Amino acid sequence: MTVRKRQMKLGLFLWATGHHIAAWRHPKAHVTAGIDIDHYIRLAHTAEAAKLDMIFCEDAAGLREANVGIASQTSRSIGFEPISLLAAIAVQTERIGLVSTASTSYNEPFGLARTFASLDQLSGGRAGWNLVTSANHIEAANFGSTGLRPHADRYERAREFAAVVARLWGGAEALNHDGQSFSIKDPLDLPRSPQGAPVMVQAGASEDGKDLAARTADVVFSAAQTFEEAKAFYTDLKGRLATYGREPGDVKIMPGVAPVVAETESEAREKYEELQELIPDDVGVALLSSYLSISDLWRYPIDGPLPELPPSEGMKSRQALVIEQSRRDNLSIRQLARHFAGARGHWRVVGTPAQIADELQARFEGGAADGFNVMPSWFPGELDAFATLVVPELQRRGLFRKDYEGRTLREQLGLKRPV
Repeated sequence: MTVRKRQMKLGLFLWATGHHIAAWRHPKAHVTAGIDIDHYIRLAHTAEAAKLDMIFCEDAAGLREANVGIASQTSRSIGFEPISLLAAIAVQTERIGLVSTASTSYNEPFGLARTFASLDQLSGGRAGWNLVTSANHIEAANFGSTGLRPHADRYERAREFAAVVARLWGGAEALNHDGQSFSIKDPLDLPRSPQGAPVMVQAGASEDGKDLAARTADVVFSAAQTFEEAKAFYTDLKGRLATYGREPGDVKIMPGVAPVVAETESEAREKYEELQELIPDDVGVALLSSYLSISDLWRYPIDGPLPELPPSEGMKSRQALVIEQSRRDNLSIRQLARHFAGARGHWRVVGTPAQIADELQARFEGGAADGFNVMPSWFPGELDAFATLVVPELQRRGLFRKDYEGRTLREQLGLKRPV
């Protein structure tokens, strides 16, 4: 019997003008991309033509940077509500998966389950929900909250939230759920999904986040700078699955990667440096501050080291990643801010198609990833480069599909249909 070679999964992380914080300043960037549906549809068509598994839209119900003047100078200051956007893309595509973020802190299970079930029906079984607990004080203020819930409380609510949504998607005839945070009686007014249930995606890397992912996730997005970090996370999370009666193949781990690719290495390096030169220091430091959950980073010398930081109720895993990199590479605040602004703490790879394929292959075959969530620096240029240069190289090596295997997102990802 012929054993099929394991192939990596690839997602496209959509983000208006691009993932580099200064993408909107690129001379060829589409500055009003955030509110141009034709722009997003073109990106989706490019990704589907390249046979990528999914497109992913993140969301935050508020500006990421507290300073509105700074926020207006970033690549992410305007954009559509993502589920509405994906519904529009659904009717313009046929095979590619459609994944959106929605928070368990500022939604209710019945409404969220119904919305994603509707997207799943509209798309023929291609929807996925990226569960987040939200760690932004500005989001909390926009929903009438008196402040950000403690980290442990957010995850306690999220565990019950995810369990209720799974039951709703599972077609329960009478839910009759009366829990600590939610009370729900009725089932959904929709038939069960063509793929059994929308795909559950998560990205938390704290202990609570990894435990919730091991319990409920089908796909996990992650951030890791080094191979060792990526492999440690991969091994840790896969090792937790047995506790919940699950197998390693039940969860696909897809770290973020920000590629800058060109025909020659020197050209790729030049492209990257041109983007880096577009970052104003105040924007870089503001972005860094938001991920570190510290509002007064500017009072420290910008060319000095990152100060010791107090414990945070914000994004604990991302804060730990940034601090570790600053210590490991002995970076000043300015250097760290510029480095972080390029991919927000995710892995960045610059080089030729072969060099980038080598790096992806090493992590994929080395037990550090099942695939990758691709984060182009600016749209559409870096997506076009990845689709036309890197994807064919991965296909030539037998590491990525040449055509879709099915019609639903679970079929593309090789995931079991929920019982």
